[in-house]
Amino acid sequence: MSCHLHAESNPDMGPVYVRENGQLYRVNQIPGVKTIHAPKPRPSRLFSKGFSVELCMNRENDNGRPDHFIFTYTKEGNLRYSAKSLFSLVLSYIADNIHHVESLIDFPEQIAEKLFYAAEARQKFTEPRTGLGALQKFIDAYGSSVLQTLCLKNKYIVISEKLEEIKSFRDLTCLDLSCCKLGDEHELIEHLTSEALTSLTQLILKDNCLSDAGLRKMTAPVRVMKRGLEHLSMLDLSSNPKITNMGVVYLLCFKKLKYLDLSGTGLKDMKAAVHRIQTQIGLVHSEVPLKEFDHSSCKTEGWAEQTVLQWEHAILEAIKPEGSLKSRAAAQRFYGKRVRTEEPFKPPLGGRNRATQNLQFYKERVKVSHFSSLKGKIEMSEEFQDKRGTSFEHKEESFTSQHFSLSGEDWDLINSY
Repeated sequence: MSCHLHAESNPDMGPVYVRENGQLYRVNQIPGVKTIHAPKPRPSRLFSKGFSVELCMNRENDNGRPDHFIFTYTKEGNLRYSAKSLFSLVLSYIADNIHHVESLIDFPEQIAEKLFYAAEARQKFTEPRTGLGALQKFIDAYGSSVLQTLCLKNKYIVISEKLEEIKSFRDLTCLDLSCCKLGDEHELIEHLTSEALTSLTQLILKDNCLSDAGLRKMTAPVRVMKRGLEHLSMLDLSSNPKITNMGVVYLLCFKKLKYLDLSGTGLKDMKAAVHRIQTQIGLVHSEVPLKEFDHSSCKTEGWAEQTVLQWEHAILEAIKPEGSLKSRAAAQRFYGKRVRTEEPFKPPLGGRNRATQNLQFYKERVKVSHFSSLKGKIEMSEEFQDKRGTSFEHKEESFTSQHFSLSGEDWDLINSY
């Protein structure tokens, strides 16, 4: 192979070499200069010295980045250029189009968790049209793994804006709705009696404007059909002054309760209420506040923990009244109107002791040493069971007919299931 270049017709581009039979020849040599072998060229560097390349095989969570590469830094401060794995690229594509996925049932949970986080990083669950449907696909397939406990304390705005999303969560074990001012007629109170929340063991309804009517609706499935919230072990109904002694009667159906808080309610005959709770449910009145009701143990846990925070952040950003507050302040300065200061709430003198009195109950643990004595008492009671069986059944029937008689609203609620 040979090649010839005319220096007159081509610009000077430096020495040009051609390899022939394993030898290098200079083809644009200057006349009179002897052809020599070219020296070995120095290798060119695409990146600076100290730059390292790493193939990321275990970094599927791309945090929503659309590109196919990851840029990180080494300990020395050098830029590291990493290529994403094929698994990560496929995962990103499915997360971008999660609203087109038909179902995730029988899909491996380990991969589904990574897919959920990838979709969450892209805020797919906050979109107004497709967010609920995308979230529902994960809930139908994985249930409590998506969310186990949900804390919505003081988040009444999130409840009003994302009510359908909140109602879609299934198999929750703990739900905190304290200080949300829901009332008896709210949809979420009715949702507590649905099959989706039969797994609840802890329910916090502190300061929600509940009354006896709300407790009647909430306990109707348990009282009649033995379903609903029958697995509750902890119930907080404090700071609901409209709950009276009649409301306590509706709570007697929760036989598995271990902790109950009725502080700040409208109980008039407290001794009768304490005696009834102790004899019917087996709970003991606590003289000191219980740590189970300090609201520190309940927090949002599960895959959708950050999703709930995204909802709250998006809602607060949307309703942030920056412009209206400025205009309102300017109007107040123009008209000379003073800013209204709210005084702290002072309860009436007659109800102050009742509001501050501790009405917390707990299940007393039976000591092992008492087992023998309890066994003897049970045997003795069995001897007299036949004698008083008729009178006891008569009393039980009269108590049930007196306190657990169903009204027309109860039957309407039961027929809705």
